[in-house]
Amino acid sequence: MAGIGFFKRLLGNAQGMDDPEAGLLQAQAATPMLVVDDSPTIRTVLGRILAQDGYAVQAAENGEDALELIRAAPPALVFLDIVLPGINGFAVLRALRHDPRTRHVPIVMISGNPQATEQFYAQRFGADDFIRKPFARADICASIDTLVRAQRLPARAALPAQQVVAEPPNGLLA
Repeated sequence: MAGIGFFKRLLGNAQGMDDPEAGLLQAQAATPMLVVDDSPTIRTVLGRILAQDGYAVQAAENGEDALELIRAAPPALVFLDIVLPGINGFAVLRALRHDPRTRHVPIVMISGNPQATEQFYAQRFGADDFIRKPFARADICASIDTLVRAQRLPARAALPAQQVVAEPPNGLLA
């Protein structure tokens, strides 16, 4: 039963009740995002978090596939795990930063390693943000908010204020 609580925290509250992300900016709906992680669970959960917010999500399970997808059609944002089979996340990050077609793509590195050295190297090699596993929905939303505020991602238009009804319908309160 403890596993269910973990997934609820990870996915956050889809209904928006007690929303800790209230006031955070979102990128435009349908913004293409790529999730790169060798764990099918992380790919699914992170993909679902992003999809719930209206983003177009692709996934890759290794660095080679990620580079191929990104070079074919660069996404607006990449969530990139550090420990991957084959080419690791640092090598993918370096390759993307050295390629003129992809150097502008924001990259958020993710890792379950508790050592601070990974975060240091991620930033040194040009990552835009770093998120530790296990992460929560609020961590993902905060990272996107930071990138929108830095104008690295296009902002979603604010919802229009609700119209105030001047007269009650059908003579109610009359």
